[in-house]
Amino acid sequence: MSEPDAASGNAPDRPGTGLPIRRASARFARLPFAQTRDGEPRRTGVEIEFGGLREGEAARIIRRRFGGRLDEGDRHNIEVRETRLGDFKVELDTAFADKPQIGRLGEAALELSRAVVPIEIVTDPLTQEQLEELPALTRDLAGAGATGTQNGVLLGFGVHFNTEVRSLDAGDWVPVFRAYLLLEDWLRGHEPLDISRRMLPFVTPFPRDMIDVAARDGADWTLESFCDAYLSHSPSRNRGLDMLPLLKTCLPERIEDALGAEVKINARPTFHFRLPDCRIDDADWSLSHEWNHWCLIEHLAADAAALAALAEQWLDYRAALTSTRGDWQRMVVAFLTEEGFWEEGGTA
Repeated sequence: MSEPDAASGNAPDRPGTGLPIRRASARFARLPFAQTRDGEPRRTGVEIEFGGLREGEAARIIRRRFGGRLDEGDRHNIEVRETRLGDFKVELDTAFADKPQIGRLGEAALELSRAVVPIEIVTDPLTQEQLEELPALTRDLAGAGATGTQNGVLLGFGVHFNTEVRSLDAGDWVPVFRAYLLLEDWLRGHEPLDISRRMLPFVTPFPRDMIDVAARDGADWTLESFCDAYLSHSPSRNRGLDMLPLLKTCLPERIEDALGAEVKINARPTFHFRLPDCRIDDADWSLSHEWNHWCLIEHLAADAAALAALAEQWLDYRAALTSTRGDWQRMVVAFLTEEGFWEEGGTA
């Protein structure tokens, strides 16, 4: 696999040049590699799920904040076009809402479903600078009555980041997947997921044998061997980091053969990070908090020596038969702090 380069504009940050990343920071951290291998800015599409508003209300709030024009061809699927951040989609996030003829009973069912089915805002792929404008929108939505996942036991509302990979070369994204696996227990524990998202299957943890294989063999994975391991140990979209859209981009026939054409996977050259809760009506929550977690994953991946060291720690931890999940979370905190990747507290 190719190693991360240190070309101008693409060198990973180290302590003193952007790290450590702080918990609960209002500042958006920077990716270690801000550009693709072709020299273009890496972009991130964002999906935000919430309740408390209707599609039209949310669309008008977007227009007031960013301009543009409404396309209301379907009241359950509205677009806000030509804003200064590109196009937005506002949808009732259910398979029934996109049916052109659902009848009165269908409409009644949709109305009842609003108690648990979120409205979803989907952005165009955004630059880092554009991404940093989104907290103003989430504040507008919250002020108008938008509610987050903590408002009900079945409200598994989340935030998804679809961050563009540097290239389709496995060497540019396998380390990020390995870093996520090694950090997942800590990510889920240090700022616990709402009970609704833990109860529902959308972000089930990766099986431990997947982490074992990634820690032991992942440094040598090619595209094909990565795909073999992923399909063998985790052939599911219901993960905090869903790699199937990227694999569908790289190996479309292989993925369809393995999972069947009926499994809906839109090919995208992105990481699909879907772990974070949406706590849009919590005054202490911000999209920056969740984005900074993603940047931390990428920073660890960009440091080959640190990633290898943490993988070795995982294998030692797994060999100690008396260890617990809490032990690993504490080991990760100590490692990230000592290596200068993370700092608890702070709002800068």
